[in-house]
Formats: sequence, C-alpha cells, structure tokens
Amino acid sequence: MVYDTSCRDSLGQLYHHHQPWLQQLLRRRLGCGESASDLAQDAFVRLLKTPRHLDSFDGARAYLSRMAKGLCVDYWRRQDIERAWQEALAARTEVHLPSVEHQQIVIETLCEIDRMLARLPEKVATAFLGSQLQGKPYRQIAEEIGVSERMVKKYMAQAMLQCALIESGFEVSL
Repeated sequence: MVYDTSCRDSLGQLYHHHQPWLQQLLRRRLGCGESASDLAQDAFVRLLKTPRHLDSFDGARAYLSRMAKGLCVDYWRRQDIERAWQEALAARTEVHLPSVEHQQIVIETLCEIDRMLARLPEKVATAFLGSQLQGKPYRQIAEEIGVSERMVKKYMAQAMLQCALIESGFEVSL
C-alpha cells in the first residue's frame, strides 16, 4: 500500500493502519499510556504539517518508528529540562515564584535553546555556553577548547546566527 500524506485519504488510511501499533510502540518505550497517546497524535500531526510519500506498509512503519524514536528523545529531554527547572525553583529562597504561565514560557524557551545547542557542533556549543552562561572571556574559552581566540569568535557568530534564525522562525542545522 502506498501512502501519500499530502492526500487526506491516504493520511486517514495511514492513521487507521498504524496508529494503534505506533501507540503501543511508544507505550513500551515510555511506560506511560497517556504520554504514548499524546506522542502518537503528535506524529500524525507532523505528517499532516509536513507530508511524506511512504511507498509501502513496511516503509510507513519504518518511518513512523524513526519518528517515534525522535519524539521519545524530545520527550525525555523536555522531562530533564522540566526537572532541572523545578529543582532550580525549589532552591530559590524567595517567597514570590513565577506564575505557572511564566514557568511554561521559561520551559519552552529552555527547550528551544536545548534543541539549538544539540544542532551545533560541540565546540561551537561549548564556546556559546562558556560565554553566555559562565561569562568567560573568549581567550579563556579558546584555551579550554584548544582553538584560537579568532576561532571562538567564529563559533560565537555561528551560535548567534542560530539564535537569530530561531527568533525569526527559521531553524537551520549547521
């Protein structure tokens, strides 16, 4: 069977034939039926947004399996970020905590930064974090990662370009 997800009928067939299997696969990986159901729906929403031509039943399963793996990685990363945020909040001694809405905005922002950093080459990400989070001068970063100060400036330009692209609504992998 050929699935062309640009056609709603084909997407409906794909959903009908593969959604229960995909949800079960995700349930085994996550250990949670509700999260598995949410991620299975997310997979089909992605297919609706970005249509694919899937040439066979097995090809569709293979594609959905790869997509499920990526969705699980994103899910686990988000859980790690949320856990770190909650720990940071718990460590605060201030009486006034950010509103739940503000906390969700912060978590979404942190997830975007995490996705951006994951796409950057390792030395670029290290330079960016050293400069922006730790306030290290470029000279110190250069010594720590074994490159010239000029190269750190290039790395920072790459990282800042990624930030600007995300802010503009464009995401590009380096």
